Amino acid sequence: MNALKTTFLLTALTLLLVLAGEYMGGTNGALIAFAIAAATNFFSYFYSDKIALAMYGAQPVTREQLPRAYEVVERLTAKAGIPMPKIYVIPTDSPNAFATGRNPKHASVAVTHGILGLLTDDELEGVLAHELGHVRNRDILTSSIAATLAGAITILARMAFWFGAFGGMGGGDRRDREGGGIGALLMLLLAPLAAMLIQLWVSRTREYEADASGAHLTGNPYALASALEKISATSRRVPLVASPTSAHLFIVQPLLSGQTFASLFSTHPPIEKRIERLIGRPSMLGNRQ
Repeated sequence: MNALKTTFLLTALTLLLVLAGEYMGGTNGALIAFAIAAATNFFSYFYSDKIALAMYGAQPVTREQLPRAYEVVERLTAKAGIPMPKIYVIPTDSPNAFATGRNPKHASVAVTHGILGLLTDDELEGVLAHELGHVRNRDILTSSIAATLAGAITILARMAFWFGAFGGMGGGDRRDREGGGIGALLMLLLAPLAAMLIQLWVSRTREYEADASGAHLTGNPYALASALEKISATSRRVPLVASPTSAHLFIVQPLLSGQTFASLFSTHPPIEKRIERLIGRPSMLGNRQ
């Protein structure tokens, strides 16, 4: 299923670029766009994980630098029967984590400084097990490519707007320019929505699945539930500055500054629902205030 999703995303990117290229430059534009799409697909498949890590300034760490996380991940990967991923730390006080890579042999797990200081050992184990659940479930490639695709759609929309506003590659009379400008404006408005819909399609169910995988791997769903509750509460006070195109990668959706109607386009299920699936109630305390 995840291989099918990956194929769909790469095909969708190709079609979008070709159609946009034809819209802006006719046959020559379509051919140029196809070449760009081929290169983008190659780059997305092999380097989307590196883009995500670089976007948040993630730094690789050794066993000596972070023995607490290394020991947990080594134990969990041995139990799950998957290779040891690379470990990264993101220099921010906001608590969060994500996994990325094109397959279990080329996987990376990133945690923030904030999450290391916030969680107990059992809670950190639950979070790392969740991220390894993404790795074992093989949805890390789909998620990474979705981030790259969402960003590409947004850039494409802006390009279409400017080409349309100025009459496109081939010039044209005033009526053509006006029509092109209106079409490009619609693309500029609708493209972010399309990008968000891609993330919604990819992300919602996979978080539930990774929660279940992580709880099964540790045998302690209460630790993961407690971690989710702590991360959610703390990230409201110390929000992570994240790109909307990659927010779906994180274990808890970052609170993005200036993001209008964020709740309408949430890429994650509500924390209360996730906790309820883990322990049968929406909070570790039994009640939400």
